[in-house]
Amino acid sequence: MQDKSAPEVFDVVIVGRGPVGATLANLLGLCGVRTLVLEREARTYHLPRAVHFDDECMRVFQTVGLADAILPQIILSPGMLFLDANGRMLLDWSRPQTLTPMGWNLSYRFHQPDLEDVLIGGLARWPHVTLGSRCDVFALDQDETGVRVRYEDLSNGKLTEVRAGYVIGCDGARSLVRRFIGSGMDDLGFHERWLVIDVMLKRDRDDLGDYSLQHCDPRRPATYVRGTGMRRRWEITVLPDEDSQEVAQSAKVWELLSRWITPDDAEIERAAVYTFHSLIAQQWRNGRLLLAGDSAHQTPPFLGQGMCAGIRDAANLAWKLGAIVRDGAAPDLLDTYQSERLPHVREFIELAIRLGGVINTKAIEAGLAAGEARENAPVKLEVKKPLLGPGLALGDQPLAGHLAPQFLLKDGRRSDDRVGYSHVLLVETTAMFSSRCASSQVGLDILTGDDAEGVGRWLREHGIAAALVRPDRYVLGTARNDAELDRLITAITPPTHVPSAA
Repeated sequence: MQDKSAPEVFDVVIVGRGPVGATLANLLGLCGVRTLVLEREARTYHLPRAVHFDDECMRVFQTVGLADAILPQIILSPGMLFLDANGRMLLDWSRPQTLTPMGWNLSYRFHQPDLEDVLIGGLARWPHVTLGSRCDVFALDQDETGVRVRYEDLSNGKLTEVRAGYVIGCDGARSLVRRFIGSGMDDLGFHERWLVIDVMLKRDRDDLGDYSLQHCDPRRPATYVRGTGMRRRWEITVLPDEDSQEVAQSAKVWELLSRWITPDDAEIERAAVYTFHSLIAQQWRNGRLLLAGDSAHQTPPFLGQGMCAGIRDAANLAWKLGAIVRDGAAPDLLDTYQSERLPHVREFIELAIRLGGVINTKAIEAGLAAGEARENAPVKLEVKKPLLGPGLALGDQPLAGHLAPQFLLKDGRRSDDRVGYSHVLLVETTAMFSSRCASSQVGLDILTGDDAEGVGRWLREHGIAAALVRPDRYVLGTARNDAELDRLITAITPPTHVPSAA
């Protein structure tokens, strides 16, 4: 007979219910993992914070079956322009308005509370995912069999404990989980105070434009961002001799905004001084404790990749946790999490720092070096997504560690909707390889040129006959013959087939 006083047991406890924690919980729900999300706050934070995500994030939201619910809440971004003090363009970072190989657009703008509401609402689909609000975690004690998680229910002061196989800290820059891991931070050297002002326009101001604008004015650098609906944001540098509290007072805020808008045009929703940091945790895992999102890394906002990096963390981590919890994979599979994600996020942070140099006009040449010079025209910036760091990808093979495209199936669906959050083998025809190879992994989905015309074209373009793609859509490895295919197949240990959420 079970001891009624024994603590409840979960496979995974997530600390923090922001976009990263909620995305991770949805992915774990898809994997069939018993998950508890503990969040200190009662409800979604009502003010905007992150305002941009990319095609790869949207692909993750598609994976958890929430893209259609998110689409009405977002707008496409045309990109970002860098202007000098005289309004001349220094750098053109326009984004194409066509679909990328990910199957989505390259850049979206959103209102964070709207996104969080969709992600949190999505958790109700999973009976094995539990959400605890007003739950303040204060202690984590791990042993060989799991983690004792203690928290206070702030609504009634009750102290509770649960057992977890793993605890993931999605609890932000001041992460409690990171303190229990004992990780220091690597400082990449960028620390600047900026005044962030969110406004709601009272009337149309089409002249403000849809592009994000970086005003590279040495007197006071500033950023303008078009939000959804009537929302607009300015981020303005705080000068060294200015007091953070004084500069956020209403009179001073309107003085700083006077170049663009007046109180007749808009109402201030929020004005607060933030220090933008560039930090990466040295240790993302200690046994059964792991970090994701801002608890693991913090970036200046100039690339719009802060939240995106956390969503990528969640997509990398969830299927590995699922393989361990559900399929009996070895726990050292989690050793590949930091090794793959850290170099990727570091490259984005370093580019954001270089762009910050351009905005502050302290290092224009360094920033422009990231772009492509054009005669009698602004430098055109093209940002390529970094590759995964070393881990599971078979790095000696073409395309290993690259993102695989999403294909349009002949029935009109996107290929991820058929594949689900699982491995998939891309081949031109199933007959190309022996039936032993094709069927040796129960649950390994196979996508062929018969399913989607683009599959064969993509394989031929890269001189390969097959590619094995992981659940997070990165290429694990490729093959040119049966022997290389055998090597790929054995790399999935064990299979991780998860049905589609669509």
